[in-house]
Amino acid sequence: MFEIAKRICPEIERHISTQANNTNYATYHFWHTLGAKRVVSARELSMQEIKEIRANIPEDLEIETFVHGAMCISYSGRCLLSSYFTGRDANQGACTHPCRWKYAVVEEKRPGEYLPVYENERGTYIFNSKDLCMIEHIPDLLDAGIDSFKIEGRMKTALYVATVARTYRKAIDDYLEDPKLYEEHMPWYRTQIASCTYRQFTTGFFYGRSDENTQIYDNNTYVKEYTYLGIVGEVDAEGRCRIEQRNKFSVGEQIEIMKPDGQNVEVTVKRILNEDGEEQESAPHSKQILHVELEGGRAEAYDILRRKE
Repeated sequence: MFEIAKRICPEIERHISTQANNTNYATYHFWHTLGAKRVVSARELSMQEIKEIRANIPEDLEIETFVHGAMCISYSGRCLLSSYFTGRDANQGACTHPCRWKYAVVEEKRPGEYLPVYENERGTYIFNSKDLCMIEHIPDLLDAGIDSFKIEGRMKTALYVATVARTYRKAIDDYLEDPKLYEEHMPWYRTQIASCTYRQFTTGFFYGRSDENTQIYDNNTYVKEYTYLGIVGEVDAEGRCRIEQRNKFSVGEQIEIMKPDGQNVEVTVKRILNEDGEEQESAPHSKQILHVELEGGRAEAYDILRRKE
């Protein structure tokens, strides 16, 4: 398949997934000889192992590494649980995260008799990993020679992806401008990461083998601090922004404009109009096209609207 892609679309870069078991520089050399431009490292690699790979591969071969998001319970993400239970294939981007579910034990000679596995009154989520978060370790990631930081956003909202990507982008830029600026802004980075969805965090395998502290045993949920309302498509001459609404909001509510440069502007919803120009007091229907007039700040194309809960 790789050779077919190379022959039919030679102008398109070819990247190798983490599921190709990319754990050493010999593997990277193999893919480079076949024409790969970028290889995504296995999540099980340590920072030192990534540095060793970087030192022993061609300069034009890029390393991409997961730095944030859900950690798969299976080796390098090669899991069949989602496909088996729900028909949604994790290897094609549709994982339902069955590792976050609550399980019991069944003894083979006593079918139908479920033996509970308890850590406390809420049960035990024995496959449930903490989320990876490397926002506090940008210097180490850059020093390791990683070319592309990969953020896991599977089955997440656009608000989640935008918030996390924006935060890492700013952290990288701040550090490259001045390491002291990066340290000064660390509370802001942490606040932004926690604002979209929050689970307990881990550094994964970057600084050694995982242990019992990388798991979450008492629950399987995210805590959400903000609700995603929509992305601004365009803004007319009168300042009204066109959005495809994703969650309900109403006239008079306080919301935020989340901008790519890191600004969060608090505004008030002054008017909501549908596509026919008719005013409405609220926007209860998901994916409805609306024109929204805001007071207190101006939105621009690709800004995100969100509401603090």
